[in-house]
Amino acid sequence: MAGKRVQQVEFPFYTYLKLFHDQERKKIYASYKPLTRKFLNYNHPDNPTAFLRPPQFEALEIYIFLKEFLDNRYLHEVFEDWYHKRNLFEDRRDIGISLKTGTYDMFGPSEFQTEDREQFRNIFEYIKKFKQVYPNYIYALTMGLGKTILMATCIFYEFLLANKYPEDKKYCHNALVFAPDKTVLQSLKEIETFDKSKVIPPEYINWLDTHLKFHYLDDTGISLNAIENSKYNIIISNTQKIILKKQHKEKTASQKLFDDYDSTYKALSLNKGYEDLYEFTIETEQELITNQRFAKLTRLPQLGIFVDEAHHVFGNKLAADFGIGNAATSLRLTINELAENLEKAGTHVVACYNYTGTPYVNNQLLPEVVYAYGLREAIDKKYLKKVSIHGFQNVRDQDRAFLRNAISEFWKNFGKKRFEGMLPKMAIFSTTIEELQKEVRPIVEEILAELDISMEKILVNVGDEKITTNDDLREFKNLDTPQSDKQFILLVNKGKEGWNCRSLFSVTLHRKPDSRIFVLQATMRCLRSIGDVQETALVYLSDENVSILDKELEENFKVTLDDLKSAGDNRKTYQIRTVPPPVKIKLKRIRKLHRLEEKTIRKGIKLGLEEVDTTRYRIIETEQDIRDLERKTHKKDVTHIKEKRPFSEITLVAEISRYLNRSPVEIQEVLATTEEGTTEIIKAINEYNELLYDFLIPKLFWMFYDLKEFKSEEEEEIELVREPKEGYYQVRGDEALTEDINDPAFETYKSKSFHLDHYCFDSHPENTLFWTLLKDHKISKVWFTGMLTHGQSDFMINYIDPESHTVRSYYPDFLVQQEDGTYVIVEVKGDNKIDDAVVKAKAEYASQIASASNMTYKIIRGTEAERGMGIN
Repeated sequence: MAGKRVQQVEFPFYTYLKLFHDQERKKIYASYKPLTRKFLNYNHPDNPTAFLRPPQFEALEIYIFLKEFLDNRYLHEVFEDWYHKRNLFEDRRDIGISLKTGTYDMFGPSEFQTEDREQFRNIFEYIKKFKQVYPNYIYALTMGLGKTILMATCIFYEFLLANKYPEDKKYCHNALVFAPDKTVLQSLKEIETFDKSKVIPPEYINWLDTHLKFHYLDDTGISLNAIENSKYNIIISNTQKIILKKQHKEKTASQKLFDDYDSTYKALSLNKGYEDLYEFTIETEQELITNQRFAKLTRLPQLGIFVDEAHHVFGNKLAADFGIGNAATSLRLTINELAENLEKAGTHVVACYNYTGTPYVNNQLLPEVVYAYGLREAIDKKYLKKVSIHGFQNVRDQDRAFLRNAISEFWKNFGKKRFEGMLPKMAIFSTTIEELQKEVRPIVEEILAELDISMEKILVNVGDEKITTNDDLREFKNLDTPQSDKQFILLVNKGKEGWNCRSLFSVTLHRKPDSRIFVLQATMRCLRSIGDVQETALVYLSDENVSILDKELEENFKVTLDDLKSAGDNRKTYQIRTVPPPVKIKLKRIRKLHRLEEKTIRKGIKLGLEEVDTTRYRIIETEQDIRDLERKTHKKDVTHIKEKRPFSEITLVAEISRYLNRSPVEIQEVLATTEEGTTEIIKAINEYNELLYDFLIPKLFWMFYDLKEFKSEEEEEIELVREPKEGYYQVRGDEALTEDINDPAFETYKSKSFHLDHYCFDSHPENTLFWTLLKDHKISKVWFTGMLTHGQSDFMINYIDPESHTVRSYYPDFLVQQEDGTYVIVEVKGDNKIDDAVVKAKAEYASQIASASNMTYKIIRGTEAERGMGIN
């Protein structure tokens, strides 16, 4: 049966570990072996010749701290000692990070406060729940910081210490490195080609070069030729080349005859209660298919397992791996089986070290993270390029215009410049091979011809050998070399981990890919730093993909785009909790049914083409920093790049006839008899093709038809805010515009407001109006409802966006209850937004809902709110 679920608690224990390490560094270093101190001092950033970046060195310090000072112990044991201030943590200082605010507590660690004890007990249980038969640690360094070099340095350290102290069980005598796919496996070859002298003291280089033995298992037919019981093997393998699989069918007689060893056996680890770890039941007699490589690994002593791009390998995978999902993964089962077999042979898996780009899966902090370094810090410290995000509106059907603008700007900014001797590259992503071949590649070739750029600059890599030859693959592997002349890389599905190209300076992606995470992965391909100066890469995305990027950053790095803002931002993240009792109101939802009735056409009707606002048909380019996608640093009109279809009278009539399903002769006659006339209509449509579909065809539709409306109303009770699953919502707010229910200033107003413990206002007018309404004696209740706008509240109004013609949700700013019990829905808008089409659409639908619900809807200008004007 499945084990009892332990409450999931987010607690950055790795932060406390580093805090303790830094406070007690002198004592910790004194406990290390002389060779370890020499190794650390050689790589310390204070050493002028040190190669490792500070984040890599910090991760190495924690790696050695866990190994030598804490004796390679399980993380839950480390946490328990730390919490109780016992054993090696006796001298830890009473300073910590508040579980509630995330800030440092100067007057004593919050973990000793009575109200937090239960939560810390849950943290202990949560970490202990995922204990393996070996120590398991996660190192989370954002892409581009050098996880492969860090992994290599750790392995070299292990072997040096294993040679010096061969009887010590905490050092690895062999290393197995897992890669999720062939792309990452290729990048891991850097472990062998890397100049070891950059991280290894010179007197140990010859010994390492003599004793290291590399084995690459990148093809199914390759056997592992490591000698049994040998040492200092580094086996680098695609997970599928070692992984155990469930046997699904009985072997044939010939297979049984010619097999040179028994390739099936009962899973050892599944007989020891691990089914509870994964919260599912599995047959303990399950037979698994093994292979020669797995069998060889079980005969190598003191094996250390290093998993690269762990979030990709274990996949939701990583969540399932740590028991957050509902199924064990094959890779985790394989590692557990290796551990059980090695233990049976009298040795053991020293530990499993997982290297990943993020400590989060589905916004949840993984339990065994021991070091993390985030995206914003890496950019701020100039370890990565800065990235300027160019978002484009209205480019859905403008492939040529989008690509021409992106390629032209890339060529203008970088062109024939060289960085560390390498030409800059642009990655142009397509969602499918067919799209790349039939649409994108012809357009790119046409644009390069216009710019007088050689077609030899193009390289295509799509994973299809009919299109991408072996020569192309060789060119792709050599992109990051001075010899490469390729600069425009056309790709399908190469945005994932493992493609390390520091000379990549630009990425384009304007079609929405099937995978949302692909937007983040593709964008981050160009972050790797190059040269001594922090360069700025250019990323070109549709507005839709910019929104996806925003959400994926929050999902995978637990940061919003606001969190990535540059220094000087006075906003912070608040944990917003509901205040009981929940506020419920009754709203009437309006449902409508429509029926078409044909009309008689009148001659001489004025269409009004000249009155149409064409600003929404202009392509506006916004240049932004990836650390702050909300602040538009530069905006310009680039409508001239649009591709326009020239219409004649015949083609225009045919297009309208096709849409309205009316006779072309009839359409031709109607256009000719309008006040504008056919010539003026064609002129306007040729200037902005969109007018045909957004204005002319709908206008003609209403000339031909009437729409009869039938309306019904249904009353429902809603909650102003849903109870958060995690106990709170996170909102980014300006401290000067945030009000706290516990502020003494609200002592006399608590009963009049605050269905949430904090109100984070967007503007001074909103904040001022809140105070005005609180002090108004004619008002009994006032709730700020414009803060939670991502589905956390049922108090929303559906409306049809006049620009996209899609149904959207609108969350008004305030709900006010007056003394007589009636309600007023209030919206605060800047004076320059009052006449905006979207604002008017929101007001129209909100007024309908309010009227049906015996409420009033009111818009207040920002200047009026600032002057203290209320709703009466």
